Amino acid sequence: MAGWKVLVVGNGSREHTFAWKLAQSPRVERIFCVPGNGGTGAIAENVPIAVNQVAALVDWGLAARIDLAIVGPEEPLALGLADRLREAGIPTFGPSAAAARIETSKSWAKDVMAAAGVANAAHRVFSDAADAWAYVQSKTFPLVLKADGLAAGKGVLIANTLEEARSAIDALLVERSFGAAGETLLVEEFLQGHEVSLIALVDGQCVVPLVPACDHKRVGDNDTGPNTGGMGAFAPTKLLDAAETDRLRAQVLDPVVAELAGRGLPYRGALYAGLILTPDGAKVIEFNCRFGDPETQVILPLLESDFAELAYAVATGELSRGAVKTSDGHRCGVVVVSEGYPGAYVTGREIRGLGSLDPQALVFHAGTRREGDRLVTSGGRVLTVVGVGNSLVAAQRHAYDNLERIEFDGMCYRHDIGAREID
Repeated sequence: MAGWKVLVVGNGSREHTFAWKLAQSPRVERIFCVPGNGGTGAIAENVPIAVNQVAALVDWGLAARIDLAIVGPEEPLALGLADRLREAGIPTFGPSAAAARIETSKSWAKDVMAAAGVANAAHRVFSDAADAWAYVQSKTFPLVLKADGLAAGKGVLIANTLEEARSAIDALLVERSFGAAGETLLVEEFLQGHEVSLIALVDGQCVVPLVPACDHKRVGDNDTGPNTGGMGAFAPTKLLDAAETDRLRAQVLDPVVAELAGRGLPYRGALYAGLILTPDGAKVIEFNCRFGDPETQVILPLLESDFAELAYAVATGELSRGAVKTSDGHRCGVVVVSEGYPGAYVTGREIRGLGSLDPQALVFHAGTRREGDRLVTSGGRVLTVVGVGNSLVAAQRHAYDNLERIEFDGMCYRHDIGAREID
């Protein structure tokens, strides 16, 4: 096959990172980002099709003679985009809609984990607010309340008191704050320990973990404020060495992949295990059916292997255990957001200073767009600034030193990404 034409579906920093890494591959001739953002347009061709327009995406992919498709976000996966692309003969990195239920239905994922013998938080499932309220009154706090379906990373509420639990139950099951995603509610035990994101490449059978990372979900410094889609991440982490990572592959990832295959749902794509390292061992908080954001922005810059070749091997069922090579060093990524995020925020504000960054920093765009010669904000999460260093201390310093050179009205970010690992 001549130089590959690769389609990247999505418009976030994760997809900008995909395009950046794909551009380094000698196999790749052209990259298309659908719909892309203000950053991807510099290294790829942006195509103005929404990620949920499945039929239009497939028709465009066929017309463009795409050799490989990589689906970033969970929404098009849940809508069956990977299924339709494969049916059209396009090798695709991303699970089927049925296998993507590992993320799109938390209760179904719990059933899969139970069948696979994978440790996770004790839980109960409710669709009636009165039943959920009666249950939480008998439990000790804190408790975790989760919308069963997709809620853009914001459907998890931690209740420290009965009053907070009542508010969460009302928000999910009465007010339907998350729509259909919150029609079913999970109430889980609160697990104590350090959180780690373990993402693996899976080709249906073979499971190859990437570098473990840690992310920061709350909007404010010192883990305060509401949960978000992610405010920053760093990799690697001292919490998991290579031997422990391989052990968790064998104990968590392999059994789940085997269980899915046994159900006739071979998993092809990135499988993300959100883990908490408790005194009783690692337990799964959740699974995601795709690369994490912002974890991708710190994991892929550490990848020495050809990302295009890896993605194609996953898509075609030809992944091998020794396929992933990782460089030394550390990466620390800080997410820059619009003031008000994860609530209401203003867009259209000009971003300045990106041309002044030094080689120890990478910038991946999310909520940005071009307006002539101007780059302006177009979303809640705007940029991820990644510091590169031989240690986490150095990587963190480079991230924050370069952040000071960027400005836009209402620019916000956390000041402590990576601090808990360094302390």
